[in-house]
Amino acid sequence: MSDEKKKMISVSTGCFNEKDNIPEFYERIKKIFEQHPQYDWEMVISDNCSTDGTRELLRDIAAKDKRVRVILNSRNFGQLRSPYNSILHTRGDAVFILVSDLQEPPEMLHEFIKKWEEGYKVVCGVRSGTKENFLMAALRGIYYRLLSFFSDEIKVVRYYTGFGLYDRQAIDALKSFHEPYPYLRGILSEVGFSRIEIPFVQERRKAGRTKNNFFSLYDVAMTGFVNHTKFPLRMAVFFGFITAFISFLIALGYLIVKLIYWDSFSFGFAPLMIGLFFFASIQLIFIGIIGEYVGAIWTQVKDRPLVIEEERINFDEESKE
Repeated sequence: MSDEKKKMISVSTGCFNEKDNIPEFYERIKKIFEQHPQYDWEMVISDNCSTDGTRELLRDIAAKDKRVRVILNSRNFGQLRSPYNSILHTRGDAVFILVSDLQEPPEMLHEFIKKWEEGYKVVCGVRSGTKENFLMAALRGIYYRLLSFFSDEIKVVRYYTGFGLYDRQAIDALKSFHEPYPYLRGILSEVGFSRIEIPFVQERRKAGRTKNNFFSLYDVAMTGFVNHTKFPLRMAVFFGFITAFISFLIALGYLIVKLIYWDSFSFGFAPLMIGLFFFASIQLIFIGIIGEYVGAIWTQVKDRPLVIEEERINFDEESKE
């Protein structure tokens, strides 16, 4: 009998108030690996200071199964930082990244493993359809198209949220990106390596309500733009030149008409007021865009830790190392 050590696959996820989804999530993951006895596995799950009993549930699961390793955050650090911290604590030869609300089907891992064993370092799950709200799906589609089109150095994969299987080499590359507020899907596109995209249909949330709102989604969307494109800043410059040129032509036209019809032509206040409010609104928009970039620099300069951990469960072996 061979003494060759089995490869390990890590499952990495984050959660916040997912008490009704975690049991099914864990059981489905366990059932998947029962069909792949050639691999060892672990689950690293980072809890964002849940208040609905999720923490107690995770403690119970971890007590019964030492393969489940739990990180309990001291507070809610948001939907970007906490899952990213979970990824950095994995030990597997490959890491399976997905959300714990079961909108991304864990069973896709069967197909991901095949592609990984074929030699692909990055196996992306790309959404080909969704069962979520039509309006939200349409807005997401527009956003991904814009981000992909305007990205400077890389082409961010459309309809890709980070769901997929990643070789240890790709995960180790993430550690060189010292990002205090990481946009995972952009970073994973940036690390390179051989990649294949596999379509899937996003399911509806199994239980509970989404924790996202307009402001949290806007925050993630702007993080993607600020981290991967300078187009909004350049657009401000180009728009400034264009509007200045148009304003010059309008002013020249008014001057000519006034000289021709000196006694009968009146400027009026309406054009002045419309022009004033128009340019004031444009200025506010672009000041806001500049503010987003300044805010990103401020976050980077502070260099705060990704999260502050209150407790770790089943990390004893790692601490001894």
